[in-house]
Amino acid sequence: NREMERKKTNLIWGSFLIVIGIIFLIGTLSSVGMEKIWPIFPLTVGLAFWVGYFYDRDNPGLLMPGSILIIISILFFYCTFSDWRRMDTLWPLFIIAPAVGFFAMYFGGTKDQGLLLPGGILLGVGIVFLLLSSWLGNYWPIFVIIAGLVLIALQGLPGKKQKKERTS
Repeated sequence: NREMERKKTNLIWGSFLIVIGIIFLIGTLSSVGMEKIWPIFPLTVGLAFWVGYFYDRDNPGLLMPGSILIIISILFFYCTFSDWRRMDTLWPLFIIAPAVGFFAMYFGGTKDQGLLLPGGILLGVGIVFLLLSSWLGNYWPIFVIIAGLVLIALQGLPGKKQKKERTS
């Protein structure tokens, strides 16, 4: 059993070193320099956390840092290859990333209901800030007005009538 663990560890570290070597080789031999492909490092670490989880499904805690690093790396790749000024609207992804981690831990783990509340709160806050920092941000008062109209309209709807209790 100890020999099996050693082989598994060697496979993981060997694969990691091969990926790192390939990344540096691409940076050296191609026109795309390290200033463009540096987000591959946190992406590789994030993927390593996920691979670690798939080797040991009893440890869903690996999914949290893995999810955060993968999402942040994708954001960094996007900004590196497009425009870093987009970060002024995309920053809420830093809030959404741990939400994805909580949901990954929930679905990959023991279905602990306690993971859904922080995941849901972070996802909701992140989406709200994402919308507010986009072009919709200028029109957020419209959503407040609509919410008020909905509340007022709900007041006019008939509620459930309670059954009269018989007294004997």
